Amino acid sequence: MDNRQKELSEYRVQEADNSLKASMNCLNSGLYKDSINRSYYAAFYAIKAILALGTVDFKRHKDVVAYFNKEYVATGVFPRELGKRIGTLKQLREKSDYDDFYIASKEKAIEQYATAEQVIKSIKEYLLEQ
Repeated sequence: MDNRQKELSEYRVQEADNSLKASMNCLNSGLYKDSINRSYYAAFYAIKAILALGTVDFKRHKDVVAYFNKEYVATGVFPRELGKRIGTLKQLREKSDYDDFYIASKEKAIEQYATAEQVIKSIKEYLLEQ
């Protein structure tokens, strides 16, 4: 791992933190679809922070999540429950962004915020060990 990879990883963690803050701002403002979107991106950037340290990176979201699940969840680095929660977060983000009549509830937005928060916490702990 070179310095550029470490810097990119740190940048992506910062983006994850910023997106999580934006999610909470949206949640507090009653913008539940937007909160779900920002929660997803918070988790996505955290996952991309891990990828920055390796030799593989992807542009498509489904490829990033699939690789993370294959290489980190299926191998036991992260618990399966976290992988499932990321899948739900991705699915709800897609609904909230692309389904015209999807109505996001406050409860769903809170759940997804909690998922993003857990993903970021788990990934930060993992990165500290590397």
